[in-house]
Amino acid sequence: MRRILIVGGGYAGFYAAWKLEKKLRGGEAEVTLVDPRPYLTYQPFLPEVVAGSVEARHAAVSLRRHLKRTRLVAGKVTAIDHAHHVVTVRPADGDPRELGYDTIVVTAGAVTRTLPVPGIADQAIGLKHVEEAVAIRDRLLTAFDRAAALPAGPQRRKLLTVTFVGGGFSGVEGFGELLSLATALLKRYPELHRDELRFHLVEASGRILPEVTDRPGRWVVRELERRGGRVHLDTLVTSAEHGHVTLSTGEEFDSELIVWTAGNGANPVVGRHTDLPVDERGYLVVRPDLRIEGVTDAWAAGDDAAVPDLASPVPGARTVPNAQHAYRQGKLLARNIIATLRGREPKPYVHHSLGAIATLGLGRGIFQYRRIVLKGLPAWLMHRGYHVLAVPTWERKIRVLAVWLTQALFGRDILSLASVQHPRDAFVAAGRTAAGAARREGDQPAKGLASIAQVLPAAGKVPEIR
Repeated sequence: MRRILIVGGGYAGFYAAWKLEKKLRGGEAEVTLVDPRPYLTYQPFLPEVVAGSVEARHAAVSLRRHLKRTRLVAGKVTAIDHAHHVVTVRPADGDPRELGYDTIVVTAGAVTRTLPVPGIADQAIGLKHVEEAVAIRDRLLTAFDRAAALPAGPQRRKLLTVTFVGGGFSGVEGFGELLSLATALLKRYPELHRDELRFHLVEASGRILPEVTDRPGRWVVRELERRGGRVHLDTLVTSAEHGHVTLSTGEEFDSELIVWTAGNGANPVVGRHTDLPVDERGYLVVRPDLRIEGVTDAWAAGDDAAVPDLASPVPGARTVPNAQHAYRQGKLLARNIIATLRGREPKPYVHHSLGAIATLGLGRGIFQYRRIVLKGLPAWLMHRGYHVLAVPTWERKIRVLAVWLTQALFGRDILSLASVQHPRDAFVAAGRTAAGAARREGDQPAKGLASIAQVLPAAGKVPEIR
């Protein structure tokens, strides 16, 4: 039985495995998928997770629940040796090990591309994973609580200042959604005022949202600035040490929350740790039918693959790395693998874009398909309609719709659960308090915390033993 190994459980990997499960005959092949996370992240929902419009767990789809006939390996592929048909997998626990295969599918996904800007590595948060979206939301809510307890001044101003670096889709959507949440929060914080909010979107090029044409892009800038945001075009962040942001224009300000969305880069396993052919940017060189160029038994799709865009009039164009392409490439890749197993020719990937659509906050959005442009509420409704249909599985669709209905009836949930990121803090503090009480009573434990016999009497809680 042929062994098919899928590296990565993102859109392309998930849909390739899902389609293979549906189409493979019994005993025809065994499918294994390796990913460090046990779920697929539906990234278009992350800006709404930031705003609390989608529950964090609803932006994730369990691999084990929905890939019932695929062998799942929890670990990170650190090297691909195609000459010997093995990959090296580093699990969360234990030593690295090798997995053999007959056919490999590389869908490892891109990684956040950072630049050597002082302070960014220490201060910034990305927006590529569920945990990052949750952390951004919780940090904003916590900042509001802290700011409300302070008098007006530099510290309060810093707490109410947010900086997004990168004006692509994830940056603009995250910025718009967080600005929408912050504006709504002001109703619950009478101590704070609208003019104290500072939201900065910094973009190195002369425009944002390169997926739309220039005129709709300019409208988005005006819309964000009308709502109180500031968009800095042709501007770089030159430093962010200790939360003090310095721009290439010379402007400086303190920012409690810095979100880095300035593009993606090739996955290291593809760019540096494989003998498969890659281009000058570190992306796999792929034929139109999604086979990797120059080798056999190797396929690739999604953000790691330089797939020729046969629908583009531009010679040599490659498909842009987005969910639309990854979803369709993953399904075609599975069909093509099955075709080759059965002696048929694989088909080339051709997909005409369905347009570009983005949320800019509750009730606001932008949509463009060729010359058709929709703005505001109609575009926002289209955004929600498209993505609730696109998110994998009916179970997730229904859960997301239920949350949207609840929000429409009762408003936003503004509860911060930042403390869950440090679940042992309260327990450790209680132990220290109890140990201190025991010492004040004259009991000195040899080491570590006081014993139960010492702590309970000191705390005045001696249980009655019957």
